[in-house]
Amino acid sequence: MAMKLLKVADYAEMSRQAADIIIKQVKEKPNAVLGLATGSTVLGVYRELAADHRQHGTSYRLVRTVNLDEYVGLGPDHPNSYRYYMNQHLFAQLDIPLHQTHVPDGLAADLDEECRRYERLIDELGGIDLQLLGIGRNGHIGFNEPGTPFSTATHVVELTELTREANARFFPSLDDVPRYAITMGIATILRSRRIVLLASGEEKADAMARLLEGVVTPDLPASALHLHPDVTIIADCEALSLIPKEKRRVDAP
Repeated sequence: MAMKLLKVADYAEMSRQAADIIIKQVKEKPNAVLGLATGSTVLGVYRELAADHRQHGTSYRLVRTVNLDEYVGLGPDHPNSYRYYMNQHLFAQLDIPLHQTHVPDGLAADLDEECRRYERLIDELGGIDLQLLGIGRNGHIGFNEPGTPFSTATHVVELTELTREANARFFPSLDDVPRYAITMGIATILRSRRIVLLASGEEKADAMARLLEGVVTPDLPASALHLHPDVTIIADCEALSLIPKEKRRVDAP
């Protein structure tokens, strides 16, 4: 199966379509392993999942989750940690047992061992059935910044200034944004059986234009997705605004 592009009108439609894919995955495989992301792009998806759970009772009691990344130095109770984000915006809204949800430990005494432990955990869970991704303005996926080798497993990364600036809106100041994070590597992401990448807003247009050109290069980490057999991209009009209309191949949902 080749990379599939679903063009949607706006953020709300992107969120609904992504949630529908996840809900279908959970219904088909109740003990699915979901790879999850954080940030503003996926907030709408999580709201849709929570609403569906309340209204239709889709159960997550057997689901296991693994998150892409976590800031180094932030504990689970820190309001800017990704564990806190996931608990607040998704896990508390579902019937998933918290011990079945996994986020890298940003306070681990031995960060390299924590990376190895996380890789072992994913293997022990049987691998990721569906990985949800956003895309950074510089084309990063997870916190894999430009230049990251595609062979990289879970690792500690020094965040670029562009990425720190993009995340500064969630912190009191840029100085408060951590400089390091633990992230699944590109090789880890590519082992997922299915990948869904979301893009919304004109600030993502340049990265999307480069991604859909089809050139595979570590300078654009997201381009590694061209090496995967089952990728669905859901992008709104603004995110696709730099792509000539004649080159926009749109697939049916």
